[in-house]
Order: sequence, then structure tokens, then C-alpha cells
Amino acid sequence: MSKILDHINYPKDLRLLKQEQLPDLAKELREFIINIVATKEGHLGASLGVVELTIALHYVFNTPDDLLVWDVGHQAYVHKLLTGRKNIFHTNRQLGGISGFPKREESIFDAFGVGHSSTSISATLGMALVSQLKGEINKQHIAVIGDASIASGMAFEGLNHAGVTTANLLVILNDNAIGIDPSVGALKQYLTNVKKGTEKQDNIFEALNFNYSGPIDGHDLSAIITELERLKKVKGPKFLHVITTKGKGLKQAEEDQVKYHAPGKFDAKTGELHAKPNTIKAPKFQDVFGHTIVELARNNKKIIGITPAMPTGSSLKYMMQEFPDRALDVGIAEQHAVTLAAGMATQGYIPFCNIYSTFLQRAYDQVIHDVALQKLPVIFCLDRAGLVGEDGATHHGVFDIAYLRCIPNLILYAPRNEIDLRNIMYTAQLGLKVPIAIRYPRGRGKIIDWKQPFSKIEIGKGICLQKGKEIAVLSIGTMATLATEAIQLVSNEIEVAHYDMQFIKPLDSVLLHSICKTYQTIITIEDGVIHGGFGSAVLEFLAENKYKNKLSILGIPDAFIHQGSTLELQKELQLDAIGIANQIKELY
Repeated sequence: MSKILDHINYPKDLRLLKQEQLPDLAKELREFIINIVATKEGHLGASLGVVELTIALHYVFNTPDDLLVWDVGHQAYVHKLLTGRKNIFHTNRQLGGISGFPKREESIFDAFGVGHSSTSISATLGMALVSQLKGEINKQHIAVIGDASIASGMAFEGLNHAGVTTANLLVILNDNAIGIDPSVGALKQYLTNVKKGTEKQDNIFEALNFNYSGPIDGHDLSAIITELERLKKVKGPKFLHVITTKGKGLKQAEEDQVKYHAPGKFDAKTGELHAKPNTIKAPKFQDVFGHTIVELARNNKKIIGITPAMPTGSSLKYMMQEFPDRALDVGIAEQHAVTLAAGMATQGYIPFCNIYSTFLQRAYDQVIHDVALQKLPVIFCLDRAGLVGEDGATHHGVFDIAYLRCIPNLILYAPRNEIDLRNIMYTAQLGLKVPIAIRYPRGRGKIIDWKQPFSKIEIGKGICLQKGKEIAVLSIGTMATLATEAIQLVSNEIEVAHYDMQFIKPLDSVLLHSICKTYQTIITIEDGVIHGGFGSAVLEFLAENKYKNKLSILGIPDAFIHQGSTLELQKELQLDAIGIANQIKELY
């Protein structure tokens, strides 16, 4: 007997089904996702949790004419399968394939591109208000947001505005009590009380002028469809509270929702994660950070760790286990995290504010006004700097050098390896007069024996890694490894000098003067955008000092970089060892 899913390519096909067929379709969709993600990897648990909800939304509403926005997009795999991408879903998150997140240019059904949290309500409200202006009174606008994302300030800003409009907006709260890590905060407790029927206060969403309904079982297709059909006829802003289970349909994903958020490869039949080779590997940079801050915190009682909803991804979880009162998960609230750290710094404490590079963009004003302007010595640890791979354009940490370099009173440092990361963390907690941002990449380093005694790093000083004659290569951070490999590839033809500048700000002007007087050709290498980045800083130095050296800047071009493995993207951008070597030869 043919499967139902074989005949479903678009929502118009879905709407031809009888309602009693939908539970079987839900089962097939779960199997499809599990089989693909088991071998191709990706975000698993969130999409498994919204199978019934997604079916119901496309069954009841006339998408794409009715506009459906998924917050973050971790949970949008079922949406993609039902909107024309089933046959290419195996390319998900791969080079040349479809994005792991909703993307406007990919499908007319993706009403809004997402990747960061808490944007759905504002974007959907904007769409709804325009429909009002056009007189499209029957057009539906639906935002699906999780209980972790709705706690963000931006989500509340959207709710606050929507509540004083008559816009035809439906906000659906996908409440599973977890984002990537368990949800935190007072709102989480409020939602828990609502689910248990113990909430005695007025309904917070009704207080914001939303027509509230729920909570309802997010896995009961009949109940969801009935409620959505009713809500289609209700005017003004509406709020539907749906209870789901993240990882629904896969036992392991239900039991360990953190690990199975994006589990890597696993056995599709048993759900067991594939055993990793029993070999000694260098640690991930985030684990070096996590273990080092614990080590420092044991001796320095003023150290505080802060993360906006990424304790596992950033490895602050280790400090949370040993020092729960001094390691804080503030929820998806990057702006709050930065200013909270600033407040702590005014009282003589030493906050390590650990945020992914791409997420710090959301707290830019706070970095400038609340931290740098006041010269508060907050220590920003920017995980996932540079190219991060399969998550694509929304997650690459390639803008931090450019957007931080222009801020006064801010030190900007990129460790070459795990030992340097430890040493700069040690140096920073000894006491600085201004804030510092430490940027380091996703993934593993190269050094297995990284737990060495701490040593102090001199602020603003670069180092010579290799002497040469014809050309000087200036690298930042872990790009030094690729630069070293490239230099070895051309060593029989060209004697290349190599300098790890370490600090993008302040630049080592003494070392730069020496380099400019010694080498006619200079190459800078960075894993950030070329415009306004490290190479631009060197170019400004040359111009200010009237040097006539030939300068070539290697880095990320003026474009958003799509998804693909980090190695694939480096090769495509000629930022791998072979690409860098070829560019050295061209300049020689």
C-alpha cells in the first residue's frame, strides 16, 4: 500500500485528505525526518514535537496566501516537507542544498527568514498591519513561537504593540518547557502553573489584550484543528497556548531533549547515537572555556559566568554545576545579559559574558553604551566566531571583528589555540581597566595537552611565528594554523614570514612599523568580513603612516555566506591552506 506522504507535495494536496488520515500522515512524517536526520544530521527534537501542529496549520489555513512564520526555525522541518521540499530534503544544511531554517528566497511558503529567536511576533504583526491597510480583512497571519523564545525582550515588545491593535494576528505558543536547554525564568514558572492549573493571577496574555485560548494538547490533531478553525473567525490579536513534547515519537529524544536537539548521526531504528571512535582528541574550544572558567573561579571568588540560554553550547554548564550561584543562564536575552554584566562590573565583580558571536549582534547598543562608554571591564567570550558551517548565514560569526573594532575603550583578541584562550582568560580576570572581547571558533582545536600553567599575556602585543624574507603574512586567531600550512606548501619557492598579531585592537604598532619597513608585500588573513575587519585595520595603519607596501587582505567577502561544512566553505572562499598558498604565489 502506498504511503500517504508519497502523494503530499504541497499543502493543497494535504487539504484533500480526510481528517482521519492525518494521524497516519503524522507518523510517516516523523519516520521521514528521523531517517534523514539520522544520516545527514540536523535539528531533530524541535521538529518532531510540532508534527501535528504543522499539519493542522497547513490543513486549516490557506498557505501561502495566509502567512505563517516560524520563530527561530529549528522546528520547521515538517513545514519544509509539506511545502515542496520533500524530494530535496536530504540536502538540508549541506553545501548547495536547502537551508536548515526558513528562507524567503527558498520558498514562497517561507514568509519570513529566521535563524535567531523572538522575531516572529514583530514580523507577523508587521504583515498583519499591512494587510489591514490593504483592506485584506480575511487574510490570516500566524506566528509560532516557543516558550524559551517568548521570554525574550523583543517578543514582549511585539506582544505589547499587538495588544493595542486590531490586527488579524494569531500567536501560537509552542510550549514544551525547553529551547536548546531547559527554559528558565519567571515566565517559565508562570506557564508551568498555567499547565498545572495552579496559576492564580490574571492571565498575562489576556492582560496584554490578546484573546487567549488553551492550553491544548499539541499532539491531538482533532483538538488543534477544531481550535484553529474557531480562531479563524475571531477578530483581532489572538493567542493559542499549545503543549507539545520535544522529540515526540523517538524515545531517546523525549528522554534526553538537550542531547537530541541536534544529536549528530544516530541509528534511525533504535535511536541510539553512533559510538564515536575511541581516540584521544583535542577538546572543543567551548570546553576549554568551560573548564578554564571553573579553574579560575575556584581561586577568584569575584568571577561570574553569564550566558543567554546557551549553557550547554557554550560549556558554561560546568561552572553551573560547581558554582550554581555564580553561573547564570538568563534566557534568550542578549541585551539583558550584557547590561547585567555591566551592572556587576560596577560593583567590582568580574563577569565573563559568554555569547555566540552572531548573537552578540543583538546587544550591540548595550556593548557600546552600557559597557564600553563606561569603561566597565566585562569579559566577552565570543564562541562560534568565524565560519560555523551547516547553520549558514544567520549563524556565521564573521562580523564581530568589524562591528567591535570601531568601539572605543574595547580590547579585541583572538587566541591562536587553546592555550592562548586559557591565558587570555587568566590575564583578563587579573584586572583590566576596559572591557575585552575574546573571539574563538566552534569545534576542536589541535592541542591535546592544553592544561598547562597559566601565563600572563601582554595586551596589544603580536608575536613572530616564523621569519622570512620576501613576504609577511599577518594572521589572527586560529587562521594561523591554515596560514602555517599554506606557508609550508610554498616554502621551497618563497621565504614567507608569519606573524600572529593576536590583538585586532589595540594593534601592535611597534611590530607593524618593523614589518612595514622590512617587507614590501604584506598579506593579512582573517575569518571575518574584509570590510572593516583586521585587514582594514592594517590598511588604515599603512595610510596613516604613509607606507607604500603592497597589501592583500584575505577574508570573508562582502556577501552572506550560505551553509556547508566549514572545510567546504573555506575551500570555496580560498581560505583553506591550498587557497592561501595559491594567493601567496600570485603575490610573489
